[in-house]
Amino acid sequence: MFARINSMGLFGIDSYMVGVEVDYGQGLPRVDLVGLPDAAVSESRNRVRSAIKNSGYSFPQSRITINLSPADIRKEGPVYDLPILIALLKAGQQLKCNTDDMAFIGELSLDGLIHHVNGVLPMVIRAKKSGIKQVFVPASNALESSVVDGIDVYAVENVRQVVRHLIGEERLMPVKFNPDSQQKSQLYMPDFKDVMGQQEAKFALEIAAAGGHNVLMVGPPGSGKSMLAKRLPSILPDMTFEESLQTTELYSIAGVLPEGVSLITERPFRAPHHTVSPAGLSGGGAIPRPGEISLSHNGVLFLDELPEFSRVAMEVLRQPIEDGKITISRANASFTYPCSAMVVCAMNPCPCGYYGHPKRECTCPSGSARRYLSRVSGPMLDRIDIHIEVPPVDFEKLSCKVPSEPSAEIKKRVNAARKIQQERLKGSGVSCNAKMDPAMTREFCRPTPQAMAMLEKIFDKLDFSARAYDKILRVARTAADLESSPTIEANHIAQAVQFRSLDRKLWGR
Repeated sequence: MFARINSMGLFGIDSYMVGVEVDYGQGLPRVDLVGLPDAAVSESRNRVRSAIKNSGYSFPQSRITINLSPADIRKEGPVYDLPILIALLKAGQQLKCNTDDMAFIGELSLDGLIHHVNGVLPMVIRAKKSGIKQVFVPASNALESSVVDGIDVYAVENVRQVVRHLIGEERLMPVKFNPDSQQKSQLYMPDFKDVMGQQEAKFALEIAAAGGHNVLMVGPPGSGKSMLAKRLPSILPDMTFEESLQTTELYSIAGVLPEGVSLITERPFRAPHHTVSPAGLSGGGAIPRPGEISLSHNGVLFLDELPEFSRVAMEVLRQPIEDGKITISRANASFTYPCSAMVVCAMNPCPCGYYGHPKRECTCPSGSARRYLSRVSGPMLDRIDIHIEVPPVDFEKLSCKVPSEPSAEIKKRVNAARKIQQERLKGSGVSCNAKMDPAMTREFCRPTPQAMAMLEKIFDKLDFSARAYDKILRVARTAADLESSPTIEANHIAQAVQFRSLDRKLWGR
């Protein structure tokens, strides 16, 4: 007796169809599981055996061969428990129904309950593309699965519930996506109206948000660097459905999707501690999972106290910042995760924090400020589009009774500028100025003759790199978009250059 059930596997962020085949043969009772299973998959034999008995069905006393195809890809995790159980019941004639257009995903407990598994969203997306009409997932995965349109998603809690539905005794209703019913992942978002003073830094962050540019803030302790960074998400442009889906997939794979959230609609803000390992930033493990830079995809990765991060951890970010993706290689495979995020860094100018302070004296030993700054490499600095000096705020500004401009007003300008960019870059696969490649930069970032003459003079004087040249043009293009200007004028170039000259002051580059 033979039965075949559809399931899904996960390979990095990509999913693929898995066929769970069961054959009953003659011989002493034995269960053989083949198809390159890992330890968690091999142990499913014991979980399935107990789940079948405790759900009121009988486990066959015969020689059983279970195959997971394709047999040349390693199968990982407990996701195949439920399809193996359904295949065993079908092969033993305890379940009679047509399951050709169905797929089953879920981990079993010994009493037949169906538990949560990671990565269900990309699996359901792949199932739909493969022609599957119905997919059965754990009830705890129902919300994230429901965002996929065009496929019936059934949330199941135990084995008997699945069987009763399949034989028509107690039909389940497909789960429907309702964006109004999901819990908000963040009830309160810090607002820029709380920040007094720092007008130049706020303007720089507005440009960064509008164009998706990376930012470095340098200033003494208490000047408001972290406060500004934590309010950046409140002015970022609204996420498109495609961006929300991409981010939710990554959180589903990593198993960190917030409870009660079916679709992430707020741009992520990740702020790892400076003791984070290189693998924690890039992703890793025996089965590589997304790291902090991938979990901040379409959002913000905030690196506070940048020089305190290990040199290796900082250098790990260099290629992903440039490419928008990261590849993790292992002996048997390579996994690629997207990581198109705004990288926002904050740091003090020296270990004590008061180097160059207008009122307080630096107490660091001679040369320590330069050694501290040198922990941030030149190539890393060159990949950051906007450098901001955040000075201390005086009493007059702190005690001012007039509230600062709220985030909602700034966000209106940011959304308008981002809409201009999306129209300009339509069909290119790029959504903002910061992600343009050199060819797009030459096509869309054309300064006026006066602006180009200014840039040429400054370029030779400050000895900018070719990467810095492109980044200045992209930042200038964003500044022009904020003013709805079709051309890049001299004042836009001046603003962009101003935000690229801090490294010449502090690092002497």
